[in-house]
Amino acid sequence: MATGTHDYASDQRNDEILIWVNGTLKPRNEAVVSVFDSGFVLGDGVWEGIRVHHGHPAFLEAHLDRLWEGATALMIDVGLSREELSAAIYETLAANHMHDGVHIRLMVTRGVKSTPYQDPRLTIGAATVVIIAEHKEPLPSTVTEGITLFTTHVRRANPDTLDPRLNAHSKLNDITACIQAANAGADEALMLDPDGFVATCNSTHFFIVTRDNEVWTSDGRYCLHGITRANVLKVCSAAGIVAREKTFSLTDVYSAREAFVTGTFAGVVPVRTIDGRTIGDGQRGPMVTKLQELYSALLTADVDAR
Repeated sequence: MATGTHDYASDQRNDEILIWVNGTLKPRNEAVVSVFDSGFVLGDGVWEGIRVHHGHPAFLEAHLDRLWEGATALMIDVGLSREELSAAIYETLAANHMHDGVHIRLMVTRGVKSTPYQDPRLTIGAATVVIIAEHKEPLPSTVTEGITLFTTHVRRANPDTLDPRLNAHSKLNDITACIQAANAGADEALMLDPDGFVATCNSTHFFIVTRDNEVWTSDGRYCLHGITRANVLKVCSAAGIVAREKTFSLTDVYSAREAFVTGTFAGVVPVRTIDGRTIGDGQRGPMVTKLQELYSALLTADVDAR
């Protein structure tokens, strides 16, 4: 049984992986950054999680778009072109002889600071860029049996406080939500917006299937620009499934026919219970099953086109 969408089976091959650190491939136990690095000192950076399928990073352009949007907003100079960063990803995969069942963590921080203080002007040198590629696949039970959610009191922040559209290194808002959900015995946290409407989960995006067989997700104002989320909306449109980005409350959630979450690592994952309430019959439903198939086909088409 899964205890979160990011659960995976341990793989001993990961003990010997090479990690790309500022242009050099280093063994896992030698892949380190400075204690003065902005990411370590302040959580000052942006990142992407990328799935590898058939030897290619899936939806790479969308991930790089989001990375550059975040870096631009934070005034971080990545120091590499998109082409150079893409080549570094492929170099990392080749060095580790990776083809399928791989998950990449791409991280960019502002760089090393002269002293541990927040002012960006105290940064010395270039940005820190790290690429970690691991042999990692979701547990089969995650995509078939699904997960449980608990609605946390921790709300998504307003954009003028901590813009939820930023995929920033600082994840304390989500971490505190995850802690509360775990202490409540759930797998992940369902988070509300400042007005009490459904926003997103602590590490995935949330959807329901209504009794009219419509797919609903939040209006998007208080969640990350999710790439898998956008792809699910895309496949719904192509398949003639009514999908809406809208405002809705927990009352709508509790009476839903099905519920599911989306994310780069596990794709489309059913939700069995929320706040102790069984959603539908507590099993993966026909809509989730269909969307898993449609998303898988889109994923394959994306990498086959490379």
